[in-house]
Amino acid sequence: MCGITGAVWNEPGLHVSTDVLQRMTDVLRHRGPDDVGRYESEYRLRPPYEPLPGVALGFRRLSIIDVAGGHQPLSNEDGTVWLVFNGEIYNFHDLRHRLEGSGHRFRTRSDSETIVHLYEDEGLNCFEHFNGMFALALWDSTHRRLVLARDRLGQKPLVYRHEPGRLLFASELKSLLEVPGVPRQVDPAAIDEYLTYQYVPHPNSMLRGFRKLPPGHLAVYQDDRLQVRPYWEPDFSSERPVSETAAADELRELLASSVRLRMQSDVPLGAFLSGGVDSSLVVALMQQASERPVKTFSIGFPVAEYDETRYARQVAERLGTEHQQFEVTPDALEVLPRLVWHYDEPLADSSAIPTWYVSRLTRQQVTVALTGDGGDELFCGYPRYRAVWLAGMLDRTGPLRWLLASRLWQALPASPRQKSLLRRIKRFSSALGQSPQRRYLDWICIFNEACRAELYRDEFLERLPGSDPIDFLSRGWASVGGRDAVTAASLADLRTYLPCDLMTKVDVASMAHGLECRQPFLDYRLVEWAAGLPRRLKFRRGQGKRILRRAFAERLPAEIWRRKKMGFGVPLDHWFRHELREMTRDTLLSDAARCHEYFRREAIERLVEQHERGQFDHAYRLWALLFLELWLRQWTSGG
Repeated sequence: MCGITGAVWNEPGLHVSTDVLQRMTDVLRHRGPDDVGRYESEYRLRPPYEPLPGVALGFRRLSIIDVAGGHQPLSNEDGTVWLVFNGEIYNFHDLRHRLEGSGHRFRTRSDSETIVHLYEDEGLNCFEHFNGMFALALWDSTHRRLVLARDRLGQKPLVYRHEPGRLLFASELKSLLEVPGVPRQVDPAAIDEYLTYQYVPHPNSMLRGFRKLPPGHLAVYQDDRLQVRPYWEPDFSSERPVSETAAADELRELLASSVRLRMQSDVPLGAFLSGGVDSSLVVALMQQASERPVKTFSIGFPVAEYDETRYARQVAERLGTEHQQFEVTPDALEVLPRLVWHYDEPLADSSAIPTWYVSRLTRQQVTVALTGDGGDELFCGYPRYRAVWLAGMLDRTGPLRWLLASRLWQALPASPRQKSLLRRIKRFSSALGQSPQRRYLDWICIFNEACRAELYRDEFLERLPGSDPIDFLSRGWASVGGRDAVTAASLADLRTYLPCDLMTKVDVASMAHGLECRQPFLDYRLVEWAAGLPRRLKFRRGQGKRILRRAFAERLPAEIWRRKKMGFGVPLDHWFRHELREMTRDTLLSDAARCHEYFRREAIERLVEQHERGQFDHAYRLWALLFLELWLRQWTSGG
């Protein structure tokens, strides 16, 4: 796992110097503390041929495979193709065998070198053959082009800036901000999207002129033109008939194969173990494939509502792992500035805090950790899918639906606790009169459309484009065709929430500490297979993960299958009334607050006071606003 950065320019005046490249690379040191490298080639006139663009490639390495020999940037045999690569290609042994058979000579044992040689053979089609997680840049001097590519599920990040005469790219936005003269102006549409989703959806960025390469896409920069296109376009619109027995057999084989591939490592390896179904199954299959106890790690908190450690211990004892449990008291005042620096864009998912702590503590023991991410999206595990299912049933009931959605019902008082039953029912019912997509967005958003309109200044509203944030969700929803709403919601999450929120959260929090995280549920073979399953095999009578239970029931304690899903969170509601109270007021309500350029001060003050008085739990909204304000101060030069 590594950090990559670089530039290609067609105008000599846009030259990226060695000193600038060094700064672009150094700011990514946390992603690759083990090694550093660069490749540079000056802009050259070649009459009567076209000029050869200038190139600068920077690399920071976290050594995982071929620790001694996997230095980058690396090239093909004649030095016409150069690569910087962040990630892992899990099927590289098979690819290497094929390439050696066709005459390629390898200088290293690394997975990275298979990319260069397969590109020589297959060109832009090479990415279809990789099973892995990656973000990479290939400089092809023969064709005078730079190729960028990102893995199918968006596990690894890649940002870029295309300006006349030059393309810049990097693993993290902060690297591009090291280039002199690069502007830092906020995109108003990105703020609108952020307050909707708690993240900025790809391909957009919070800064105008910067873009994120979408998952499963490649980009080709040639003759100062940039073309972006997908190389992976799975068909999620059709189901295939399969029996429950056959599906369980296929699932056991696919997930076991995925886990084995992701256990390849020349450095110490372990796993996050929360005690939930998904991480527990990954650990069970790791232990099955290992000759010695697997190292597992969990994190606990003093607040029982957010502590899962007893479940993790139960699984560890059942499987016989070498388990380590850390108990921490999260310090929001200490960790928040670090999160703002590492997350180059605001990310309002507060589970970044426990992810940050468990990554830091796990890195003290291992360099690679497997996780259970992706299981909820693939097998309908989130509680909100029950709401989608129930709403579909109520759509057919007429009077009851409209009663629940009525203003009279919404006016009934409820506990300020975010998870109170009445509050959840009211939030569910308030969206019943809308289309399935719109009401799903209302359930998952931080600020719905009405709340955003109340928050925004008139001047800011005028700067917003005509696009609607729901367009991003709608594109994911449309990719499933005419399938049922539960399947549509789960697979839309796979294309939106998972790469933009979960993978970003895990990648940044883990790489901040030089830890590589791998997700067996996101093997593209398993994803394509699970997407085609009928809903009844994944979700039935309000319960998800049916086929996981059928396939692996005996692997885990019965209590793990029965337990309610617990989010990986922190007590934000309490913090904003105590630890974060003073900081919130001093930051969001000060005369110097940058966010007042966009938001009404009185609207923010209303949220703060309602939360402090216990009238309503605005914790997630306040966290989103606080993170945004601190990010504006850290990274921008004005709107």
